[in-house]
Amino acid sequence: MAIQNITMPQLGESVTEGTIEKWLVKPGDTVKKYDPLAEVVTDKVNAEIPSSFEGIITELLAEEGQTLPVGAIVCSVEIAGDSELPPPPPPKKSAVSTAILNAGVQKKQETQQTQQTTTATVASQKTVRQDKVRYSPAVLRLAQEYEIALDQITGTGEGGRITRKDLMKLIEAGNVPTAMGEAPLAVDTAVPQSAPVAAASQENTKPATSVQPIQAGDIEIPVTKVRRAIANNMVRSVHEVPHAWMMMEIDVTDLVAYRDSIKTDFKQKEGFNITYFAFFVKAVAQALKEFPMMNSMWAEDKIIQKHDINISIAVATDDALFVPVIKHADEKSIKGIAKEIHELAMKVRAGKLTMDDISGGTFTVNNTGAFGSVQSMGIINYPQAAILQVESIVKKPVVLPGGMFAARDIVNLCLSLDHRILDGLVCGKFLNRVKEILENTNKSSTSVY
Repeated sequence: MAIQNITMPQLGESVTEGTIEKWLVKPGDTVKKYDPLAEVVTDKVNAEIPSSFEGIITELLAEEGQTLPVGAIVCSVEIAGDSELPPPPPPKKSAVSTAILNAGVQKKQETQQTQQTTTATVASQKTVRQDKVRYSPAVLRLAQEYEIALDQITGTGEGGRITRKDLMKLIEAGNVPTAMGEAPLAVDTAVPQSAPVAAASQENTKPATSVQPIQAGDIEIPVTKVRRAIANNMVRSVHEVPHAWMMMEIDVTDLVAYRDSIKTDFKQKEGFNITYFAFFVKAVAQALKEFPMMNSMWAEDKIIQKHDINISIAVATDDALFVPVIKHADEKSIKGIAKEIHELAMKVRAGKLTMDDISGGTFTVNNTGAFGSVQSMGIINYPQAAILQVESIVKKPVVLPGGMFAARDIVNLCLSLDHRILDGLVCGKFLNRVKEILENTNKSSTSVY
C-alpha cells in the first residue's frame, strides 16, 4: 500500500487560498476517485475537493475553518499501488563529478571560519525566532489590517501555527496585541511586497480596533465564510487597484420598444425571458472586440490582453454575491446570451454553480438597474480591468433636433476602471461604441437570433 496526499486545488483564476468549510469524510473512510472529500469556500465560489485516488482516508491534516494556500496538503489517502518496487538506483558518480564534490568540500571547510564569524554577528543583532515563522495570506491580511503582533500570539494550529481562526477570536474579543516594531515574516504564497505587515518607521495612524457594544434590541449576525471571502476580495481590489470612474447617458427608446414588442412571443417560444440586460451584454461584448485593451489584466511587470471575451455577470442571493461567466459572449446571439443569463441565475439560486461556471471572466457587467439604481460606482472584480454598471432605464424629457421636447427612455452606464491599465481616452471610445450600438438597436436592424 502507498500513501498519497490530497492538496488544496486552485478553485479559480487569481484564487490563492481556500477555507475548509466542512469535512465530508473521516479517517478510515473508503473513497473512490472523484468522491467529494471536503467543502471549500474561496472568494470566488463554494466548491468541493474531489479525491484524486481510490483508497482509505488515513489522516485529515486541516481543521474545519482553517484557511490554506493552494497546493497545501489537506489529507492523505492510502491506496493500493506498486509501493513494494525498489527505488531507482542513484546516478553513478563520474570522475568529474567526484572531483567537483571534493572541491566543494574543501571550499566549505575554507569558509567555515567566515560563516562562524557571520553567525556570531547576527546573534548580536535584533533577536528573531530560530525557526522561520510561516503565515498564510489570510493571517497576514488580518495582521496588516488590525496591526496584530503575531510574535505575541500562540497558535492552535499544527505545530503551534497561527490560524485565521486564532486571529478572529482575538479580534472579536477586542484583545489584539499591537505590533510594536518590525517583524520579519515568511509567507506561504506570493504576497505583494508593496504591502508589508508592519513598519517600525511609520506612526500608528489607524484608530484602535474595538468591538462595538451590543445594545438592547441589537441583532448579531455571524459573518459567513462566503461573506468573509467577498469582503476580503473587495478590500484587496480597493487597496491594490487605483479606481477611476466614467458615466455616459444613453437613449435606448428604440431598444425598449423593440424588446417590449417581442417579449411575450419570445417567452412562449423559448421558455425564458428576453431581458434588457441581454442586449447590454451583447453590446459590451461587441465593443470589447473592437477595443481589446478593455479586456485586459494587470500582471505587475506586464499587462495581459485576453483573447477570449468572457463576460462575468453579478448574481446576488440573500447573503452572498456570485459572479458566473458567459464564455465567448462575442460569438453568441442576444437569444444565446439571454439563455445563459437565465441558466446561470438558476444555478446560483439552486447552489449548483460549478468551477467552470465562475472561471475565466475577463470583464464584468453588473445589472444594478434591476434594483432601481440610476447611478453607482462598482468595485472592480479583481484582477479584471473594469466593471460596467447598467443602471435603471427611466423616462426623461429630452430636447430633440429642432428644439422639440419628448419623453425618452434613458439609461446611465457607469464604468469603473483600473487606472494602471486604462485611461479616459480608450474608456471614452469604448463607452461611445456601446452607446452607438444600443441607440441603433431596433426592430428593423437587429435580430435576437
